Amino acid sequence: MRLIAAEDTRHTLKLLSHFDVHTPLISYHEHNKLRRLDDVLAALAQGDVALVSDAGTPVLNDPGYELVRAVLEAGHKISPIPGASAPIAALTASGLPTDAFLYLGYLPRKEANGARS
Repeated sequence: MRLIAAEDTRHTLKLLSHFDVHTPLISYHEHNKLRRLDDVLAALAQGDVALVSDAGTPVLNDPGYELVRAVLEAGHKISPIPGASAPIAALTASGLPTDAFLYLGYLPRKEANGARS
């Protein structure tokens, strides 16, 4: 891995230190996300880049939507590491806006009492 872009480098550094990972780390948060785009894209041209959030899924309620769009526009591939919800992983890697979306779940497999449940 070439670079790790983290929402809060203090939290991520604790995790990296615990696992003895020495990949270069930069901050990537709401207040610097547009200034950091070129840095991340330059690192991506040289190798892999990871985007890490403090909690939850990066890009979803965290900075990163603009980064995903720029990465896709530059012709690079996004590989989300899915958690408990595959649709969320797909959304975060799609380049679609993540600030507002509606997910109503999957269609039911069986009919209950003549009606779909």
